[in-house]
Amino acid sequence: QVQLVESGGGLVQAGGSLRLSCAASGRTFSGYAMGWFRQAPGQEREYIASISSSGGLTWYAASVKGRFTISRDNAKNTVYLQMNSLKPEDTAVYYCAAENSVFIIRKPDYWGQGTQVTVSS
Repeated sequence: QVQLVESGGGLVQAGGSLRLSCAASGRTFSGYAMGWFRQAPGQEREYIASISSSGGLTWYAASVKGRFTISRDNAKNTVYLQMNSLKPEDTAVYYCAAENSVFIIRKPDYWGQGTQVTVSS
C-alpha cells in the first residue's frame, strides 16, 4: 500500500507560479512511476504529467508542456510539479498518482486526496 499526500496548492494570479509536492509513504517509492492529474469542475480528470521510477523519463500533456515540470527526489519519497506561467484554465484540483512500474504512468494504482489550485485572471 502507498499513501500519497499532496501539498502546495492555493490561489495565484495569472502568470504566477506554484510548486506542488506529493509525499509518498508505504512501499518503496523508487519502484513507482509517479504522475499528476487534474480535474476542473464539470470536467473529466486530465492526465498532465508523469515521471518514471528513476526520473529519467518524463511525459507531459500538450496543455502544460513548456510551462510545467515534473521531478522527483527518491531520497525524500517526494514528487514535485513546478507550475509556471499559470493560466485561469489551469484552475482545478490536482491529484498525485502512483503506479507500480518503472516507466511512466499508464494506469494508477494509488491516488492522493487532491489539492486545489485556483488561478485568478
